[in-house]
Amino acid sequence: MGHDSVSLETLALPSVLVLAGGASVIVVGLAIAAFAQRRSRSYLLIALALATLLARTVVGGLAMGEIIPVGMHHLMEHALDGVMAVLLIAAVYFARTTDPTTGGGRA
Repeated sequence: MGHDSVSLETLALPSVLVLAGGASVIVVGLAIAAFAQRRSRSYLLIALALATLLARTVVGGLAMGEIIPVGMHHLMEHALDGVMAVLLIAAVYFARTTDPTTGGGRA
C-alpha cells in the first residue's frame, strides 16, 4: 500500500461517520415527528429502532477516537443490531395486535 491509500483510509472513515451521523439524525428526527403525530407504541418502537443507527455511528466515532477499544466497538455494534431487530419485530407485532379503537395503532 502506498501513501495515497493510507490518506484515503484516513479521510474515508471520518467522512462516512459524519455523513452517517447526519443522515441518522435526520431519520431519527422524522421518526420522532411521526411518533409525535401518531402516538402509537409501534411508532415509538420504530423511532427507537432507527435511533440504534445513530447509536452505531456514535460507537464508531468513539472507537475511531480510541475512547473504546475496537473489540468493544464490534460487540456494541452487534448488540445494537440485535436491539434494532427486536424493536422492529415488536413494532410489527404491536401494529398487528393493537385494537384501533383504543388509539394504539392500526389493526
